[in-house]
Amino acid sequence: MPSKRETGIRVASGWGMLALNILIYLIGIAVQAGAIYLVVTLGRGEKPTLAICMFIAAPLIILSGVLISIGFFILQPNQAGVLLLFGKYVGTVRGEGFWWTNPFYNKKKISLRLHNLNSEKIKVNDLAGNPIEIAAIVVWRVEDTFAACFQVDDYNSFVNIQSEAAIRHLASIYPYDSWEDERAVSLRGNIDAVSKSLESELQERLNQAGVRVLEARLSHLAYAPEIAEAMLRRQQATAVIAARSKIVEGAVGMVRMALEHLSSERIVELDDERKATMVSNLLVVLCSETSAKPVINTGTLY
Repeated sequence: MPSKRETGIRVASGWGMLALNILIYLIGIAVQAGAIYLVVTLGRGEKPTLAICMFIAAPLIILSGVLISIGFFILQPNQAGVLLLFGKYVGTVRGEGFWWTNPFYNKKKISLRLHNLNSEKIKVNDLAGNPIEIAAIVVWRVEDTFAACFQVDDYNSFVNIQSEAAIRHLASIYPYDSWEDERAVSLRGNIDAVSKSLESELQERLNQAGVRVLEARLSHLAYAPEIAEAMLRRQQATAVIAARSKIVEGAVGMVRMALEHLSSERIVELDDERKATMVSNLLVVLCSETSAKPVINTGTLY
């Protein structure tokens, strides 16, 4: 964290100083015109002392007007002016409007508006070592003008580089997907938690530049092209296994309910062998991907 922080400074309104500046210019012009008039009207042998003094005073008066003009500056809404005096930080003006300050101050304007960074897609390995493509959107603004100007060389470039570093680090500490442990935090399954983690890390990195991160969220997440097809097959296999497990669980429940209902209603008495045959037939019918074609027995049960 920087040892010195932004300090506010009060400056004069530009409108009052503008009126004074115009008046000084008019006085300088009038003195110059008066000096010329005296030279023209002087007779021979008269000493032009007053005219010489006026000729000397007029440029000095106009020069003071020019010096005052240098002190004017304008700030737009959400814009700050950083003031320096011969390399020394004096303060920051944040109010919008037309202002005047010491003409010897060096004035540097900084935007306080929201900035939107849409990072490039970068390829990095996740926690499991799988190559993935990832990108993020970061919304930020300058909060401390002193740190933004004097703690880093170029705060815009600093934000871009640190954002890429934070995104790479984020991708390396989380897996793309939680295959083994569904409770584990993953990039694909826990977008909100991952975004909060990215925002927190970015804020920690950008504090030294006086930048506040308002939002950070992943805008692109995918496997790298060289493994995308293999991972898609893995996802499909996982989905098929999950669906099959659900189907088998439901089928077993239905078979159990059918056997219990037949037994309680005493509709038919089945031995263990016939129960096994019935269970087998029901599971085939319930778990089959295609419609079953049962064979009707028109003879006796045995």
